[in-house]
Amino acid sequence: MEAFTKHNKSTQIKEKLIVYTLIAATAFTILTTFGILFSILFEAIEFFKMESFWYFITGTEWSPGVEGAKYGAVPIFTGTFMITGIALLVAVPIGVYSAIYLAEYASNSTRDIAKPMLETLSGIPTVVYGFFAAITVAPFIVDVANYFGMEASFNNALACGVVMGIMIIPIIASLSDDVITSVPDSMRKGSLALGMTKSETIKFIVVPAAMPGIISAVLLGISRAIGETMIVVMAAGVRANLSANPLEDMTTVTVRIVDALTGDHAFDTPETLSAFALGLVLFVVTLILNVVSVYTIRAFKEKYKSSNL
Repeated sequence: MEAFTKHNKSTQIKEKLIVYTLIAATAFTILTTFGILFSILFEAIEFFKMESFWYFITGTEWSPGVEGAKYGAVPIFTGTFMITGIALLVAVPIGVYSAIYLAEYASNSTRDIAKPMLETLSGIPTVVYGFFAAITVAPFIVDVANYFGMEASFNNALACGVVMGIMIIPIIASLSDDVITSVPDSMRKGSLALGMTKSETIKFIVVPAAMPGIISAVLLGISRAIGETMIVVMAAGVRANLSANPLEDMTTVTVRIVDALTGDHAFDTPETLSAFALGLVLFVVTLILNVVSVYTIRAFKEKYKSSNL
């Protein structure tokens, strides 16, 4: 009895230790997030003491380092969303369709070969993607545009977006494949038993069940695309250009942040502190995307559950 009591106390101590370790890990993650936020926030406030916050979020000209410098972030975020949007137009259909093929149609031997080859793309350094965009894709787009009588810059958002989309295909495809594969096989067999074809089963049963995970994979791809710098520098340029034409050069938030924090600028100048203002707005935009995605995932789950009742 005494030995049992000692063993029980030892087990309780171990359980409490595990719980405290998990709490510490969770608290560390939360505190790190707040630390990042406040480290950006305080410096951004210093910037907004020097420059107009309203013009920063609505201004259409970004010209630091010159007399009468202006800090309108609209062209920068326009370029960010333009390039990210092009990347998603490339990556989402190809990534999701690849995942469906690998999970539902490919044989085991084909899957064992195709999936590692697909995931190899994620291991290629981004500078190599930048070379590919600048040397191969951009000139090809210029030639095609000239053929149709249009003008295109050798530094253009379209080439950057296409190559960035190729870069994030493995993220979306691999995660979506794992989610689709995890859908219970009984759901497929039940659908087929009711007379639905394989394609109908995938469309109406498998994909809706896996949709929350697919949305999460797409969100991760968006985060990777928004944070990319090297491909943008090499293929799209560094000029803040407010344009709806993807054949022109433009830049993104991350590129401007790197540009502002490099060189011999004094740290307390508006040009340097503008990096923190851009980072703060990007942080808020990313937070909004995460909140929207959480509610979208929740809506899909509730809709799917209600449809199965």
